Amino acid sequence: MNTTNTIPLRSDIPKTDIWDLSKLFSNDAAWEEGFSRFKALIPKAASFSGSLDQSPESLRDCLEYLVEAGKLSERIGYYAFLRYAEDAGNSDNQSRYSRVMQLDAEFSAATSYIDPEIQAIPDRVINEFLADSSLQDFKIMLQKILRFKPHVLSKEEERLLALEQESAAAPQKAFSALTDVDLEFGTIMVEGNEQTISQSSYGALMINKDRTIRKKAFEIFYKGFDAHKNTLASLYAGSIHHDSFVAKARGFASSRAASLFPDNVPDSVYDNLIAAVHEELPALHRYYALRKRMLGVEELRHYDVYVPLIGSIETDYTFRQAVDTVIEAVQPLGKEYVSILQAGLLGGWVDKYENRGKRSGAFSAGSYAGDPYILMNYKNTVFRDVFTLAHEAGHSMHSWYSVNNNPFQHYNYSIFEAEVASTCNEQLLAHHLLSTTDDQQMRAYIIGKQIDDIIATIFRQTMFAEYEHIVHQGYEQGTALTVDYFRSTYRSLLETYFGPEMVFESVSDLEGLRIPHFYRAFYVYKYATGLSAALALSQKILHGSDEDTQKYLDFLKSGGSQYPLDSLKTAGVDMSSPEPVTAALTEFKRLLQEFEGLL
Repeated sequence: MNTTNTIPLRSDIPKTDIWDLSKLFSNDAAWEEGFSRFKALIPKAASFSGSLDQSPESLRDCLEYLVEAGKLSERIGYYAFLRYAEDAGNSDNQSRYSRVMQLDAEFSAATSYIDPEIQAIPDRVINEFLADSSLQDFKIMLQKILRFKPHVLSKEEERLLALEQESAAAPQKAFSALTDVDLEFGTIMVEGNEQTISQSSYGALMINKDRTIRKKAFEIFYKGFDAHKNTLASLYAGSIHHDSFVAKARGFASSRAASLFPDNVPDSVYDNLIAAVHEELPALHRYYALRKRMLGVEELRHYDVYVPLIGSIETDYTFRQAVDTVIEAVQPLGKEYVSILQAGLLGGWVDKYENRGKRSGAFSAGSYAGDPYILMNYKNTVFRDVFTLAHEAGHSMHSWYSVNNNPFQHYNYSIFEAEVASTCNEQLLAHHLLSTTDDQQMRAYIIGKQIDDIIATIFRQTMFAEYEHIVHQGYEQGTALTVDYFRSTYRSLLETYFGPEMVFESVSDLEGLRIPHFYRAFYVYKYATGLSAALALSQKILHGSDEDTQKYLDFLKSGGSQYPLDSLKTAGVDMSSPEPVTAALTEFKRLLQEFEGLL
């Protein structure tokens, strides 16, 4: 590992510290061959048109083609994505990624007739087909396709929607180009060094101990957004317009209903989350009152809410030590889970350290053919990276169990379920660390992190979810999507969630125009429900029976074979009820009380 301040080139990273993508393709030349094979498969899509209602066998032939093409598409797509993520500055990586996206759009257009043609098969005929043994492996896939029948258009209309996918992404692409590339926020002096303010560096500046630096960074950052507020409002309005267009075209009652439909999640789950969080806002307000006292400020400002109350503890965990710690923490999940994870983390799953051009942050990318790969930018002295490793390991083991217990056509689980496996691992790690330390500073740090995570994941994401619902509903009821409408709506939510201790800046409500998540509407609520479920399930794993642990493992194995509410109910938590969210926020109050005592 490089120990200087210079970020190494990709070519300088030892092979032992990078992921092994050979299960996808042995090298770039093999990828090119796979790309050519997938491209050659696309014209075959047309050969099934008009034949899907002829017999179970003719329908099966088409579905087998989709699986064959889908597996290959996923392999070439994941390889291209992972190579791009490891070094976006490499022109070959850029080219591969761009070519895959173009070919995927071509494949989507070529196969866009299939779902409508299946849904056009008369009920009597399709029910006979579903009873036929030749289609048993595709029964779940077909049932999910048929569920969309009331919302699928004609072949010609579906083809037009498929061709429109790239232009539909224009608001999000323009937002990203403006805020990540074109918008120059300026610089700030930090410890004698001039630092450029950007979307990525802003978060680090908001946790700087120096309040003067935080205030100045906040003002510079939001000055940039203020200068482009009309453009940003137009882009976000364009995204909402498209959400509404698709929902209306497909016959949904609202944009939100259209978004929740694929996971078979009723509106009540969304509404229950918001209502449960509102009930517990006094506890959040109590936390901000504590934060104000701890920081010793007369007024708690927007730039004061992210700086840690417990400063970074001094640790030096090598990557191997981090792996060992995570492995100890997940022992309650059993020998198979532990042995597979340990072999993967120490084998070819993880791309460990930073290099030039590498994507920031961390992620897990599981696919059917390859390993469940993990991108890290691990640093020995950043203790939070140990939690990040546990989080991504949870995703990867979810993928491993899904792949090894399901056929390709329904192995892929939903985002609703994904956040459960990752945050459950974080809870197990926190429990392990708290049970093995007598260091009060370490204990305060871990509990403080748990509190911060609940605030960021349940309270904050729920506020985002409520905002998305209000502005989409407003548009669908005839409200004009103006800058002032977005700002006044968001400011009202800021005041409701942060409570009476907060004093907001005049530009604070521009936050409602700068969050990238909003361009993929109605999914942020899944982070809040995911952590709520994870808190409940981790308690069952730690304090329940072997049967509780097995139910959780069965949930990981279920992949996409069930809708998320059903799979989580199998695991032992009912997310159709507000009870798990309420229980999670009760845990928040308990942690807050212990935290106050430690301070």
